[in-house]
Amino acid sequence: MGGKTLAEKILARTSGMAQATVGEIVEVTPDFSYSHDYAAWAIDAFETMGATRVHRPDRITVCFDHGIPPNTAKDANSLKRVRDFARAHGFAEFYEAGTGIAHQVMVEKGWIMPGSLSVANDSHATSGGCVGALALAVGETEIGFLWATGRLWFRVPATRKMVLTGRFQTGVYAKDLMLEIAKQLGILGGLYEILEYQGHAVANLSVSERFTLCNMATEVGGKGGVFPYDAVTAEYMKGRARYELDPVLSDPEAVFNAEMHFNLGAIQPMVAVPGREDSGVPIAEVEGEVIQQVFIGSCTNARADDLHIAASILRGKKIHPDIRLLVTPASRQVEMDTLKAGDLEILIEAGATLLPSGCAVCAGTHQGVLADGERCLSTSNRNMPGRMGNKNAEIFLCSPATAAASAIAGRITDPRKLINA
Repeated sequence: MGGKTLAEKILARTSGMAQATVGEIVEVTPDFSYSHDYAAWAIDAFETMGATRVHRPDRITVCFDHGIPPNTAKDANSLKRVRDFARAHGFAEFYEAGTGIAHQVMVEKGWIMPGSLSVANDSHATSGGCVGALALAVGETEIGFLWATGRLWFRVPATRKMVLTGRFQTGVYAKDLMLEIAKQLGILGGLYEILEYQGHAVANLSVSERFTLCNMATEVGGKGGVFPYDAVTAEYMKGRARYELDPVLSDPEAVFNAEMHFNLGAIQPMVAVPGREDSGVPIAEVEGEVIQQVFIGSCTNARADDLHIAASILRGKKIHPDIRLLVTPASRQVEMDTLKAGDLEILIEAGATLLPSGCAVCAGTHQGVLADGERCLSTSNRNMPGRMGNKNAEIFLCSPATAAASAIAGRITDPRKLINA
């Protein structure tokens, strides 16, 4: 028997099989699942199946994050339905609106464990790979089926090795690396693959930085992204773990379907131009482009370190009078940490508008919608037409540092100019 990847090992364990082979269909019992506002559709599926009992409710949570607080009676009624269902069936936890973005909250609260199989009905469920989990996205119908049966099936994905070396230069961050990866791979270049990050540079990346890279695996068609369990993961998980589970590592002789190498020292600040997530260019190619709105938020880049980076650039400065700067902490805990550090005060004094912890502007269904012809520079993960609620507006993607520097200038600006000033 040859070496196995992390994904193959976890899918074998949760299917009760000796091994899981790439391309094989396996029926699994996930270790944990979660949902958000759209759980209402999972309830539809659950009830349509005629189910009356939820399997393993002690391993299920719900966290409202997309359209919160609700702005219509229809939305409020939908949230009430989910709230009532979660409580009636004894879900392990229910996180009310304002707790944060579900992906962030589940990692933060220790529900996604190293070595676990975690699933959620959201494409950015891949974020959980930052702590060494196999974190996979499914649909609402599948979540309803999981609640009803306790089981799901997956095709065992191939794994692409992403080898990282070197260190980031000043003013360059994990988001810049991810935009470079997307540029090289394309939006379908990692289709149904697990992007597994390895190499000497991994030890220097925080869980937050790893979160950013796993989060956007879906933007290149990936089934997931994952970092190996190491000292960084172990330190982060102290006091968080909700259940017992052993970490899993890919075998040294595991077979990968492809391999890519990135020297972090060679990465530049990147910006994805409107239309596609793989349209990243070095910032010099778009510097000076006029924008009207800057959004620092989303599950991709709104943790305490992200907001600290932005605050360090905005300290003692004001945003450009033609700019709207919207800031949404990834969770209430992030908001509290940022408040205690003094970074939130800096952002607000600079002219930022603080929104409730949640998805906010990113999803385009609630808050911060752009007008026709307007442009937003965003730390989020998607920039296809209509993503922020208006197909006649444009979205650029960038790091928190680039977002902060550009908010001051009123146009896209290389953050290194302010950091080194």
